[in-house]
Amino acid sequence: MKKKTIFKFTTITAFLFIVAGMLFFNPLNAVACGYGNSGGSDFVPQRQSPSWNNRIAGNQAGTAIGQERAKDIVKSHVSRLNPDLAVGIVNDAGGFFEVEVINQNGEVLQLLGVDKYSGRLMLLN
Repeated sequence: MKKKTIFKFTTITAFLFIVAGMLFFNPLNAVACGYGNSGGSDFVPQRQSPSWNNRIAGNQAGTAIGQERAKDIVKSHVSRLNPDLAVGIVNDAGGFFEVEVINQNGEVLQLLGVDKYSGRLMLLN
């Protein structure tokens, strides 16, 4: 009878630990990067629209951002990294804009791409 009581106590205790662990370590509640953000949303502009439901995916038709908006996105990103850098010429390259990042001497340091539909940045060179 004593072994049966110990077995029941151990089983119930283990069950309670498992349930407590599932409630405490629930991955659905993980909001380290914000719901729907793919990491580092404070470092790189992720989307044109902050709403998860209004996000354009893949090659779906939607409102494309213009050259001025692409320039503003890159300017905002570059000014946080290094205020001495500036934005140069913006070229239309099909599905994205090519934006030059220049230094104070006017030399091109980096080419960045800005996706026309999502506003995401990408390195081009």
